[in-house]
Amino acid sequence: MQTSTRTNGPDTSRIRHLPSHLVNQIAAGEVIERPAAAVKELVENSIDAGATSIDIALRDGGKTLIQISDDGHGMNRDELSDCLERHATSKLLDDDLLNIHTLGFRGEALPSIASVSHVTIQSRSANNGDAWEIICDNGEKSEPRPSSHFKGTQITVRNIFYKTPARLKFLKSDKAEFMAVKEVLYRLALAHPNITFRLTHQEKTVGDFQVYNDATSDIERQKMRVQKIIGPDFGENAIAINNLRESMTLGGLISLPTYHRATSQQQYLFVNGRPVKDKLLHSALRAAYADVLPGNRFPVAVLFLTVPTKEVDVNVHPAKTEVRFRDAQSVRNFLVSTLKHAILGDSRTTSSHLVDKAISSFHQDNHQPSAGYTASYGNSMRPVMPPPVTQNMTERAHDVYKPLFEAEPTANNMSTPYIDEVQQEVDINAEAYPLGAAKAQVHKNYIISQTADGLVIIDQHAAHERLVYEKLKAQLTEKGIQKQGLITPEIVTLPEDKIDTLVSEQEYLDRFGLSIEPFGKDAVSINAIPAILSSTKIAWATLLDDIAETLQANLDHNMLEEKINHRLATDACHGSVRSGRILNNAEMNALLRDMERTPLSGQCNHGRPTYVSLKLSDIEKLFGRK
Repeated sequence: MQTSTRTNGPDTSRIRHLPSHLVNQIAAGEVIERPAAAVKELVENSIDAGATSIDIALRDGGKTLIQISDDGHGMNRDELSDCLERHATSKLLDDDLLNIHTLGFRGEALPSIASVSHVTIQSRSANNGDAWEIICDNGEKSEPRPSSHFKGTQITVRNIFYKTPARLKFLKSDKAEFMAVKEVLYRLALAHPNITFRLTHQEKTVGDFQVYNDATSDIERQKMRVQKIIGPDFGENAIAINNLRESMTLGGLISLPTYHRATSQQQYLFVNGRPVKDKLLHSALRAAYADVLPGNRFPVAVLFLTVPTKEVDVNVHPAKTEVRFRDAQSVRNFLVSTLKHAILGDSRTTSSHLVDKAISSFHQDNHQPSAGYTASYGNSMRPVMPPPVTQNMTERAHDVYKPLFEAEPTANNMSTPYIDEVQQEVDINAEAYPLGAAKAQVHKNYIISQTADGLVIIDQHAAHERLVYEKLKAQLTEKGIQKQGLITPEIVTLPEDKIDTLVSEQEYLDRFGLSIEPFGKDAVSINAIPAILSSTKIAWATLLDDIAETLQANLDHNMLEEKINHRLATDACHGSVRSGRILNNAEMNALLRDMERTPLSGQCNHGRPTYVSLKLSDIEKLFGRK
């Protein structure tokens, strides 16, 4: 038997202790990956110091200069020296990392920044009349010396990463780095509307977020800050959120379903006042809008979640941008239910920017000649007029009733929901209803309705598609999801950990009509599937694999429900009033009344708006009356 010996002497040991400056540089790589990260850490320090006004000055996107000035409580001589030591902090009052009430607590930011740049700190403590200054270059700090600084703290960071050129070359352009800093400041300014923030770049003011002292409440002050950063149009098209459940609260603003963006960049999420980019929260936001938003679009949101500090771990990531909840599912359910309830409450409202787009379209075409017509003038200077408008532009509402569903049977054998209503006499006061009284149908798809103070243009196919979809969902909820047993069970092979996850969630899967049971250690047997999906080609192995992964990550796992809703939406689309169907006046009015009674009727199943409302004042603008 051969044995090995190991000498632990100082000359032969392969394990060595890294020098402190190298340790700090490694920490800087985790915490400070770009100038924006340094700004975030320093501004959070100012916020924790009780500052009411914070100035951020940059040069070259923060590469050559970052200067943070605040009016916080400041530091004395000893604190100034200690703040540059690793893992030294004033924000963790005890050793409980689950009892964090400040934005910073690790004690890594300042020493990490100082290890890769030239840092000067000037500070005057609120409890001491003396001001002090300390300099740290490449991790080597000087002794504190007297300074003439007037109030609070000012930290100047010059030439970040100049001692680590490998990291410096990975920085982007000055403009890109500046935009990253700006985004960081937006998030911090949204979270703290009671603090004034000023941002200058190349000695020019590019951001000035004042405190709105005239606001009547903190909520109003926060809303005004949101409008300042995101834009006033978001305030006009936002739904206010304010809900409390047990020990959790959720507040903020979310956009109407018809007001959305191409990316998720304008989704600002906060946990206990801390800006985060958390997969669980983004998943909950996506799930809340799943039924009302196009698949490639994203809502705008500013949401503030408050939970007990013991229920959330903010110590997951060195940059503190991720969090971990003790009961992630409860948090997710709380968010989804709160947001869905708010969306349903404003489900018949469409965003005001649709009106702006409509008016803009009118203005763009206002002075353009008709297609196929060229204006010319003779000696008499009289214009040659275009041919008169013919019947192909508008169709009169027919007086004779025609069924809404003729020669278009569907798998569900749905009948018109208006059969009782269209036989009634039209309400002479219909203009008082939110969607008014139908006056005409144009291009065989759009209903023109007159309201008390304007008109509404309704897409009949999109509107009825939503109505049928909601009716199908209600029927499914009432009767439950029917199962269809498989004559030959389908065997799906998956890794053992995923099998365990799926088996533990059998109750959830069964609720949506999918019955599974273990089949050995690395497989499950699918014995029944939702009957509504029996004619739909679905790769069940892939779907179960995806469900298991999302369950393990505590993310959105309602994939089966989404498949069922997608099928319902498809059936609703095929069974709805088609474009080109001529409706009589009673049918059109019945459609409008049903829209007013149906949740989410402001948008179709694909997230498109079902109607555009124009006020009389908007119409008068088109003709120069206002």
